[in-house]
Amino acid sequence: MILDVHTHYVPRGWPDLGWPGAPRLRVDSEREAMILVDSREFRKIQDNCWSADVRLAEMAADGVDAQVVSPTPVFFGYERPAEQAVRVAKIFNDLALEICTDDRLIPFCQVPLQDPDLACAELDRCLEQGHRGVEIGNHVGDRDLDDDGVVQFLQHCAATGTPVFVHPWDMESSPRLNRWMAQWLVGMPAETHLSILSMILGGVFDRVPPSLKVCFAHGGGSFAFWLGRFENAWHRRNDLVGVSEFPPSHYLDRFSVDSVVFDERALRLLVDTMGEERVMLGSDYPYPLGESPVGGLIRSAAFLSDEARARILGGNAAVFLGKK
Repeated sequence: MILDVHTHYVPRGWPDLGWPGAPRLRVDSEREAMILVDSREFRKIQDNCWSADVRLAEMAADGVDAQVVSPTPVFFGYERPAEQAVRVAKIFNDLALEICTDDRLIPFCQVPLQDPDLACAELDRCLEQGHRGVEIGNHVGDRDLDDDGVVQFLQHCAATGTPVFVHPWDMESSPRLNRWMAQWLVGMPAETHLSILSMILGGVFDRVPPSLKVCFAHGGGSFAFWLGRFENAWHRRNDLVGVSEFPPSHYLDRFSVDSVVFDERALRLLVDTMGEERVMLGSDYPYPLGESPVGGLIRSAAFLSDEARARILGGNAAVFLGKK
């Protein structure tokens, strides 16, 4: 089974909430729409964001059997008051179920992560209604994933057996990052790397049971490439970095990453670092920086054995989702 753990959606029926700065959807035609933030054009999208039929046809063309369908992060609402973020989450999550009526489309919900009690309550509501997991952003303002409230939510995910997909979002803006898509090309990998560091050095993996199933987007960002530097710093500057119970490499079996790295050399490093059982097919479908055709890199990677290829294309995701 070929299973893509990293795709996004935007419901065509997204309402205008009337809040200043709230993301809006301008529907331009039956097949195209524009996400607006503060009346600024944020991203042009097409009907593969909201049409199950289009998604399923494109999955079939790429040989994908099923995909996890997660929210588009710009709609998280973490910067808003918690009661507004709850409303955003409920609307988004309920509309997701309208898209994911086919078993091949596996819905992941979003939650108001800035309020752990409300986040846990919305997760429980979504699980009862048919969601299979949750996507969270890698930070809430200046609070990283080792924030006590976020840890409370992750502990709840572990207790309920809910898989968690961590996606970077809300990257820093500056004159240096606002050209050449540098927020996406530099900021996103750095944000994901930082969120993994926060879970290790912030003691999250020491406080949350090993039953927590968590996967980081975009190959874990730059983490695999710089693990050696991280490990060296933990030992040589233990006075500053040695705040986790064990060295960083000890925690590699506590999380997974997707395969959206686009280059066989990068995929080899990822598999060598994380192990073949900790990498899962992800595409970032249907957005322009996603992999197309989905799974092409894994299928063509000469260094992978048939067993490893099968694991990365679907076997690991089946375990992550509780299908095995």
